[in-house]
Amino acid sequence: MSKVVSSAPVLIVGGGIGGLAAALALSKQGIASKVLEQAPELGEIGAGIQLGPNAFAAFDALGLGERARARAVYTDYLVMNDAIDARVVVKIETGQAFRDRFDNPYAVIHRADMHQSLLEAAQESDLVEFLTSTRIERIEQLPHGVRVHDQHNQAFEGQALIGADGVKSVVRQHFVGDPHRVTGHVVYRAVVPVDEFPKELQWNAAALWVGPNCHLVHYPLKGGEQYNVVVTFHSRQVEEWGVTDGSQAEVQSYFEGVCPQARQLIDLPKTWRRWATADRDPIAQWSFGCSTLLGDAAHPTTQYMAQGACMAMEDAVTLGECLRVCAHDWTRALDLYQKARVSRTARIVLSSRQMGQLYHASGVERLVRNDLWRGRTQARFYDALEWLYAWSLDNCLSGVHA
Repeated sequence: MSKVVSSAPVLIVGGGIGGLAAALALSKQGIASKVLEQAPELGEIGAGIQLGPNAFAAFDALGLGERARARAVYTDYLVMNDAIDARVVVKIETGQAFRDRFDNPYAVIHRADMHQSLLEAAQESDLVEFLTSTRIERIEQLPHGVRVHDQHNQAFEGQALIGADGVKSVVRQHFVGDPHRVTGHVVYRAVVPVDEFPKELQWNAAALWVGPNCHLVHYPLKGGEQYNVVVTFHSRQVEEWGVTDGSQAEVQSYFEGVCPQARQLIDLPKTWRRWATADRDPIAQWSFGCSTLLGDAAHPTTQYMAQGACMAMEDAVTLGECLRVCAHDWTRALDLYQKARVSRTARIVLSSRQMGQLYHASGVERLVRNDLWRGRTQARFYDALEWLYAWSLDNCLSGVHA
């Protein structure tokens, strides 16, 4: 392992998927980090998460490919069904031909299992330190580093700062201060045991049912022992960004028009968690001196591209590669990192907004959506996904220069 370049660690605000991935990427470069997490312990809430081939390329680059693969469930296909008449709108095979094309599989995993894989790898490194119950409230740029203060006014100094503190990022608020954008779309998530899940829907697939102003998703988790169930609808009320317990009565009231096959999904969970979603408009600058943003702090997005966690890991891998090619010069590395990531992640944010409109189409727009992919071959689907799924460590800096 190469020598640590400074006696001061890099400060990473946030111990979620992005923060842990950043710590691992830095450790690959021999750089020590201190992860500052506001929660009393490191962990993840949520349910399932989808992993494209680009996620596995990132896992491999971070050194935990086999660990993550052992916890994932590998799908046979992705399918979009019309939630009104149950017709198949699009089906993308994710078997051997898909793997051959993108060098990696498509899979699903419980968010906690993904986080645990990253955490285990980080805990095995002597270059990663963790501090919990530490909420950052103030940031100071120093001539050759950064200083942050927590809720107890305890100060921490680092050679650089990475804000990986999620959609409500304190670091972003300090440097950018831009408003969030509440979508009005509400997401309910739950996990259902397989013996309570309808046998006719126990597909080894990431399945999507699209309906007017709503959609439903299901796929297997934990080796098929559980099923992830997600429902999304346009709220009738003014929403505030946040997570609360869900109401069975509320979620049922939004799906009156969907076919029985899809509607039975919302009757399954005994408890729900409710997310009122938001994103932010893409920004062209997220590096400031020796401080930068990563993951949802840099490019919070809605869920429609299923790429939030994947992008956070890509960010981390790319940042590590920028430090390598810039010989650990933070100013040059952060400029290169920003150049490499802004356009790609902005495309995810903007595409996700458009995909949400497509999912929730009604009337004639629904009919147009249902005809969009008629007759398309699997090879053409793969061509259309090349920009997203063919990302890797080897090409993450293609087309950008320090």
